[in-house]
Amino acid sequence: MAQRKNPLFDTATVLGKIIAFLGVSAVCGVLVAGLLVPAAAVTGSSASGSIQFFDTLPSELTVDPPGQVTKILAADNSQIASLYSENRTKVDLKNMSPFVKNAVIAIEDNRFYEHGGVDTTGILRALVSTAQGKKQGASTITQQYVNNVINESLVAEGKTDQVLLNGVNKGVGDKLREMKLAIALEKKMTKDQILEGYLNIVFFNSNAYGIEAASKYFFSTTAKDLTLPQAALLAGLVNNPSGYDPISNPKSAKVRRDLVLAAMLRYGKIDKAAYDAAVKTPVTTKVTQPRQGCAYASQAQYFCDYVLHTILNNPAYGATQEDRVKKVYSGGLTIKTTLDPRLQSPAQAQADAIAGSNPDKWGASLITVQPGTGKILSMAQNTRMLAGQSSFATTYNFNVDRKDANGNDLGGAGGFQPGSTMKPVTFSAWLKEGKALNTVVPAYNRVYPLDYPWKTTCQAVTGAFNDAEEYLGAAPTLQNNDEGYYRNMPVNYGLYNSINTATYASAAMLDDFCDIQRMADALKMHNGEGKDKLDMSTLSSLLGPYNVSPLTMASAFATFSAEGTYCEPMAVTSVTDAQGKALPAQTQNCQKDAISPDVAKGVNYVLQDVLKQGSGWQMPKVGAPAAAKTGTNNYNSQTWVVGYTKGLATAAYFGEALEDPSQRLGRDVTINGKFYPVVDGSQIAGVMWGQYMQQVAGLYNTSEFAEPPANLLSAPQPVQRDPVPQPTQSSTGGSNSTTPETTAPSSQPTTSTTANNNGKKKNG
Repeated sequence: MAQRKNPLFDTATVLGKIIAFLGVSAVCGVLVAGLLVPAAAVTGSSASGSIQFFDTLPSELTVDPPGQVTKILAADNSQIASLYSENRTKVDLKNMSPFVKNAVIAIEDNRFYEHGGVDTTGILRALVSTAQGKKQGASTITQQYVNNVINESLVAEGKTDQVLLNGVNKGVGDKLREMKLAIALEKKMTKDQILEGYLNIVFFNSNAYGIEAASKYFFSTTAKDLTLPQAALLAGLVNNPSGYDPISNPKSAKVRRDLVLAAMLRYGKIDKAAYDAAVKTPVTTKVTQPRQGCAYASQAQYFCDYVLHTILNNPAYGATQEDRVKKVYSGGLTIKTTLDPRLQSPAQAQADAIAGSNPDKWGASLITVQPGTGKILSMAQNTRMLAGQSSFATTYNFNVDRKDANGNDLGGAGGFQPGSTMKPVTFSAWLKEGKALNTVVPAYNRVYPLDYPWKTTCQAVTGAFNDAEEYLGAAPTLQNNDEGYYRNMPVNYGLYNSINTATYASAAMLDDFCDIQRMADALKMHNGEGKDKLDMSTLSSLLGPYNVSPLTMASAFATFSAEGTYCEPMAVTSVTDAQGKALPAQTQNCQKDAISPDVAKGVNYVLQDVLKQGSGWQMPKVGAPAAAKTGTNNYNSQTWVVGYTKGLATAAYFGEALEDPSQRLGRDVTINGKFYPVVDGSQIAGVMWGQYMQQVAGLYNTSEFAEPPANLLSAPQPVQRDPVPQPTQSSTGGSNSTTPETTAPSSQPTTSTTANNNGKKKNG
């Protein structure tokens, strides 16, 4: 027969519950003593042994700032995007409505300013209530704050399974520890500090942590401007965020709100007139749905993503990727960037408009950097990150390398074939050797035999040349876009008209072919993966067969504008944490005289003629001194204009952006309602570039370019090398019909009897 329990100690009885509670407390005698000490004694100078015990409590509770919203800002401080794991914005107590402070105290802990962290009166009242079969909480605001801090720390550590919720999974030991920590906390923080911390950390809704976020979410206002009915509703919501949700349960929310108002009246926080008016106010909400992350950026989604990865790949923000993610999404950082909304808006408009409805999903992008600083001022493309935002959606950024310097994936498209926009590199090598820009070259040369005497000094171009036709699958001769340009011509004429044979003729007359590589290196030109520099040792490389990102091209051309000063691209000017402490940001990193100022001046001089009388003459006029170069790949499926004023360098791209460019021809196509027999750089990318630069050039420096020195302006007499034997039959193939798609370069230097035909008279 089972032994009958003594009813006095039976925890199923009311008295048993009380005795059990006191029994546990007796085990922790010092805790009981602490509970019975009034608030004044806890904070006073006369300390009993129990109080001294609480003074020496181990630091079990570290009140770190709760997770806060990180903001990415443009250069003018306008917000680009917010990032967070918990939507929370810290606000000082003085910037909260008195209504919300009084409402929370009235309903949650009316003796808040009287007790020392644990309210013995409240505990006894709760015990009596329990004895009567009613449920009543006894946790003070301080205890609730302690509980929230502990849970916040567990969440931050990924220990969500250990989170303790009031009245759900707390044992007696958990409650006693909470009390102990509350008493200790009251000795470290003032009442106002505790109340402020509580209102900033408390959970209102999965979209709103803390009073400021809750005010924004439910009422589209601030904590400072909450009305009495709004403040009372939010104060009541804390007890049961789901049950009292004014959106899903407006009736329950009103009952709870009115209960809070009654408590405020009872404790003298409001008068009868204010109470009567408030309870008559219907429960209404005006929801502002938070949109966090770069996909919901108010502007420049892809620039935002580029900035985000720049921070996440920086070890200064944490030893591991996990640490850096936590820092960014919970640290309340303010990330100030270089983006100029005055440029971003028209850039985005041009990228969106150039392809129209775009059922064939042609890609279009624009990116602008500032010469002399490297600041990225705009970054736009005609896609969106989410499918619901556009019929052409992708997370790939058309403007940047696939990977950054640390080898981490940035989501870049990996660049595109720049075509004839690479020709200024060969021309720079020409000027570097002191050769005049009007020197006549034999642009009729269409064959360079394997034994052609190239002058080279660097190891990269030594050794035997491969068989060009076998390597490239090439046509037998070099091709230009149009007949009639296989003749002697000045180098500058060949460049601004984008004549392939002129580029090769000038390369053949260099004192050192390796100067082309040196110029590409000086301009920091690298492949679209973002790892390896361009290999300029093969003849095909002179006409842009390798994928290069628009950002790389814009930065290289900015070097010409800045008279030889190369600046690494930068997007982040400052970062501060939630306390206003400065964190590492990008610094301006420029190399003066990366190329000779005289060389840059010579390039500027000739590239201005591209827009006046060369391959870009039909493009919209900028209305200020400007220089540019057009470019098109073999299939007319990737087209460019890269150009600049003194204050802005912009790369415009139009074409196949995500798939194999050899599988799509930019010929006999209709784009934005217009039919194109062939698409080249000046026609779509050029229109986009010109219209954009018309709008924004005047916001930055538009002064004249300096002229190059006299020795580069004019040659004393034409200088040529003896022509090599030429074919007797000229090719009459179309603009791309006789030239191969460029392929990956071999490890050995190659001479080509052909090249891709990116040079096109007046439309290259």
